[in-house]
This record gives sequence, C-alpha cells and structure tokens, in this order.
Amino acid sequence: MASPAKEYSLAELMICANASAYDNDGEVLVTGIGALPRIAASLAMLTSNTDIMMTDSESWLLSKPNPLSRDADYPVARETWMGFSRIFDNVWSGKRHLTGGPTQIDRFGQANISALGSDYNKPKVQMLGVRGFPGNSICHANSYLVPAHSKRVFVEGECDVVCTIGYNPDRLPKGYSFDEIDVRQIYTNLGVFDFRGPNRQMQIVSLHPGVTVEEVQDNTGFPVHVPENIATTAAPTEEQLAVIQQIDPKNLRAKQIKDNPPGVRS
Repeated sequence: MASPAKEYSLAELMICANASAYDNDGEVLVTGIGALPRIAASLAMLTSNTDIMMTDSESWLLSKPNPLSRDADYPVARETWMGFSRIFDNVWSGKRHLTGGPTQIDRFGQANISALGSDYNKPKVQMLGVRGFPGNSICHANSYLVPAHSKRVFVEGECDVVCTIGYNPDRLPKGYSFDEIDVRQIYTNLGVFDFRGPNRQMQIVSLHPGVTVEEVQDNTGFPVHVPENIATTAAPTEEQLAVIQQIDPKNLRAKQIKDNPPGVRS
C-alpha cells in the first residue's frame, strides 16, 4: 500500500479526493470543468480507473490525458474525434460523470451557474446561463468542487436559478424518483460531502485535517447532517503527487485556492 505524502497543498488534497469519485465508475466519460476537476479526472484515469474515457475539453477523445498546460513544451495530443452528436449519445446513455463548479448549491443539492439575484429578468450578476446542466443532471452522475466553502455558495433558501435537478420533491419531474438522481459528492476546501443523509440531507463524508464540524456548519446556509463517525480526508500519496506534477507541470493548481495553503493546517 502506498504511503501518504508528508507535505501537500490543500489543492492537491482536494484533487485526490475528487479523483476518488471515479474509482468504481468503470468505463465512463469523465468531464472535469475547471483546473482542479480537470487534474482530478486525469489523475483517476492514470491511476485508480484506467477504463475512464476523456476528451481534451474540445472534441478529441484521448487514451492519455493532455497536460493542463498547452504550449510548445507540452504539445496537445489529438486522437479520436468525438463531436457533439457522439457526446450527446454518451450523455443520454448515462455513461458520463461530470465534476463542475456551481456558484450556488442549496439544501436539495440543486445547483446554479446562471445568474444571481431574486429577479431573473434583472439579475444582480449574469453568469453562464444554465448551459447543459439541466440535461446533465437528469441523465448522469454529477459531482461538484467548491474552492471556498461559504454561505454564499451553500445558500439558505433555494438557488436563485435552479439549473439542475436535485432532491426537491416540489421540482421532481413527472415520472422521476429520487433514486434516479445522482448528485454524487461535493469537494470543498473544508471537506467531502454527499446527499445521503436522513431525508437526502447533505452530510459530512470526511473533513480535511484541522477542520471542525462547527466550521462547516458556520459556513453553510442550512443544517448539515453530522454522522456518528467522521473520517479525515485521506492524504495524497507520493505516487499521486508525482502524477499530478506530470499532469500540471506548471503548477497551475497553486493558483486555484486563495494563498495556496497546506493540506494540513498548522
């Protein structure tokens, strides 16, 4: 068994936690949106689940993930074409797992990437629009990565714009059941969470070293279920850190979490 690394950053801890989301997926198309989820997906493909399929985030299906940097030092591989029609066939089949970064998540596991403000016609902040989130959330597994766990992300009421399906009985489409919804896990700078608590409540899966339950609750806009036994998020191994360096040779991961703190608090 690989030994845990003695020193690692919080970003690297979150990457390795996110990579574990794909361990039991088998042959599935993985999409990591954003630097940390992209590195995590690549790490999983090269280590824990070699059956993963991955695109270059554009249109090329790859047998080995491209490095995060794209320049003369790290040329981009282009292998099998996977255009939109094939992507949609894959999405609708359920053989996909996406990790995205919503701006808001509510107590139902619903997510928002569209706009902020109570008046959708005159939003305070206009963002991406719903994009493919409605279809993605209904058709396949979704996980989320949140760099800064706060009540601005984990909001008290519903999301300002509900872009994804969640565990809200009032919004459940006709013919659907909660068993068909797969909000897999959420990875934040405080810990790992899922929606498998009582009555689909968000619960703690693990806390990062030095993080307390009180800190999580103080930074979440709704009650979080606290199980009897709480694990500590597993430290990266030296092998994982070496692969991460290979995927992200220019250390772009260091810029994704404010001040690039260590994974173990002093």
